[in-house]
Amino acid sequence: MAAGQHTTSLRTYALTRLALALPMVWILLTMVFLLMRVAPGDPISAALGGRLSQEELEQRREAAGYDRPLIVQYVEYLGNVVTLDFGETIIDNRPVTEVIRQNGAATLELTIAAFLVALAVGIPIGLLAGRFRDTPIDIAGRLFGIVIYAAPVFFLGFLAQIVFSQWLGWLPSSGRASPEVSFELESTTNLFLIDSLLSLDFNAFTDVLSHLVLPAVTLGLVVGGVFIRLVRVNVLQTLQGDYIEAARARGLPERNVVWHHAFKNALVPVITVIGLQVAFLLGGAVLTEQTFNWPGIGSELIRYLNNRDYIAIQGIITFFAVLVVIVSILIDLVNAWVDPRVRY
Repeated sequence: MAAGQHTTSLRTYALTRLALALPMVWILLTMVFLLMRVAPGDPISAALGGRLSQEELEQRREAAGYDRPLIVQYVEYLGNVVTLDFGETIIDNRPVTEVIRQNGAATLELTIAAFLVALAVGIPIGLLAGRFRDTPIDIAGRLFGIVIYAAPVFFLGFLAQIVFSQWLGWLPSSGRASPEVSFELESTTNLFLIDSLLSLDFNAFTDVLSHLVLPAVTLGLVVGGVFIRLVRVNVLQTLQGDYIEAARARGLPERNVVWHHAFKNALVPVITVIGLQVAFLLGGAVLTEQTFNWPGIGSELIRYLNNRDYIAIQGIITFFAVLVVIVSILIDLVNAWVDPRVRY
């Protein structure tokens, strides 16, 4: 009976969370639609004004539907988003879904690698800082977390390029892969690390990995600063709990008390923050891609912004917004599964 109640409560929480997400997605989509129409004129004139004749501009506006009432455009926009149709870019006539698929894979690869770096740096340092409170280890961990979080991504990127590329010559300073490797790789998934492994080309894998290290570590360190402070605070709070004192009173070794009791409970709030950091990672990826000339969706967004291609901008921002909401839902569900108290 208890197991049935457990399953039902988790299922009810999941359905409730999904129901609450729908209005959030609708508000986000509406805001994106309205913001793209605040600018004077229309996207066609903004992107191609001065390049085409007035007659050609009128034909492009009519073909894109910008001569229709705003409410009609809004309903059509929502319908297209539901079918994952984000339109075509103005300056190069590419489907926005193709831009997201090709360049989004590069951003996804960078984001995942940076996230792994953030966890590998933030969790151990935060745990040690919390475990050895007010010791040199704690002071060094806190100082490192504050400095690394406060440092701008582009500054860390430039510093890493100077040290590891120019001075030491260990790693490439820009790009996703060497030109010959990019040409030879089969675009099965558009994730170069995965594609190189699928093709059993370990030279390509090494080349792609060497290009990934600097941007991933740069972005991951900044996010890792958040995890350091969060894990430390939660470890300190957990170590003061009654059940920790009870475990110590039973004579359990301090190592077991920290790892099997305090550490696991201290990670529960971290799961919640992970969802919030996804948005930060995506925003940081834009600056990181610009710094390292990484051909991701952030770089494409900057290019379309510079060319005032509002259709492409609208599609990419819509994709980002929906992605953040989906990740937030997934994190909430994982958190509810790990900590049943979240559901009530």
